[in-house]
Amino acid sequence: MIYGVILNDAASLRRIGPLDGAPYKGAPKAPVLYIKPANTVASNGAVVRLPAGSSSVEIGTTVGVVFGRDVSRIAPAEVQGAIEGYVLAADLSLPHASYYRPAIREKCFDGACPLGSITPAQAVGDVRELTLHTWVDGERVESRSLAELVRDVPTLVAEVSAFMTLQRGDILLVGVCWQAAQAGVGARVRVEADRLGAVEFQLAESPEV
Repeated sequence: MIYGVILNDAASLRRIGPLDGAPYKGAPKAPVLYIKPANTVASNGAVVRLPAGSSSVEIGTTVGVVFGRDVSRIAPAEVQGAIEGYVLAADLSLPHASYYRPAIREKCFDGACPLGSITPAQAVGDVRELTLHTWVDGERVESRSLAELVRDVPTLVAEVSAFMTLQRGDILLVGVCWQAAQAGVGARVRVEADRLGAVEFQLAESPEV
């Protein structure tokens, strides 16, 4: 299973502003998760077809934590020993303005999570030192540093495992930018990060069109 987390970088929180008003009525007190089911997984070089009626997607360049064993109620200091490695991911999402309701259609369409290969944890080191880049048709459209994570990897894993078991082989994405850079049908996209390599894919229209 692949899990994603929202509202986990300081830059996005600054852009969103206060969450005290409707419909949220308060900032979340625990990690807010969503899933990327098996149908969303795509490999390097894939052609990702957008759902019918969609012309663009947000490219949520992020990093996934890959677990080497089951994790439940783990302390932050023990998290590193449970991590097999890290993987570069393009967490694709149809543009939407609200986090109030689960974004199933927006985040779970076929091919909505192109993944790179797993890099061993010891070769990556501290994820907060990574800078992620997004390229569309050869132009860099976004860069972000993971130094601005609200919850670093040990804290995030500990808080998630407090209420659910993360199983061996599961991937926990550390978070994406709110309203990330977009790309349209026909675009060639490349996401990359030091120590994790790159993932490339092309966006295409739905076969139903």
